[in-house]
Amino acid sequence: MSLVSVRTLLGAATLLAASFSSHATLIVNGDFEQNFVTSNNWANFASTAVAGWQGSDIEIWNAFNSVTAPSGNNFIELNSNDKSKINGKWTIFQTFATEVGREYNLSFFYRARSKDTEAFSVSVADVSWNMTDHVVAGWSYFFNSFTATANTSTLSFTATSGGTVGNFIDDVAVTAAPGRDIAVDVPAPATLAAFGFGLLALVGGRRLRRNKTKAS
Repeated sequence: MSLVSVRTLLGAATLLAASFSSHATLIVNGDFEQNFVTSNNWANFASTAVAGWQGSDIEIWNAFNSVTAPSGNNFIELNSNDKSKINGKWTIFQTFATEVGREYNLSFFYRARSKDTEAFSVSVADVSWNMTDHVVAGWSYFFNSFTATANTSTLSFTATSGGTVGNFIDDVAVTAAPGRDIAVDVPAPATLAAFGFGLLALVGGRRLRRNKTKAS
């Protein structure tokens, strides 16, 4: 393998690593996959038992009632049990690091469970949205942007419809807007770097064997 080929591969690995960094979500456990729930079932967890999240109890579903997640296996029902309400409402939230003045993208899937009148609000930084258009028939996708006003931002989901039924949510993500890269911890770049070093070692070893062959 030529030196040019090695440089090309390492360059591609570097670009791929940069792409992972700029598009990695800042939300921990946004797809709610870190808690095990058997298929065609649901389970209720204290928010302290669900990585990344705080607030009311979190009810996690896995294909229960034939409703499948848009991402992975699990999703949540925001309207959980009455005992876990905060100020009379079901609320879950997560705080994450941001940089003042930077623009970020927020996205998630949402769906009604039994009535199209189910609703919740979502807020982050100094903006909020009222989600009143979700339907029982399938998942809807939310995408919007916000500008950070502090070194940390809190994303909150709060049920605005009553009853212990409704407001499915999944695949919550916050990413830096294109062209506004930030540093985040993701495993992919480290893996790619290891690949690059391993490639150099392989090529070096092959060249050494060739030199020994010529010398003999």
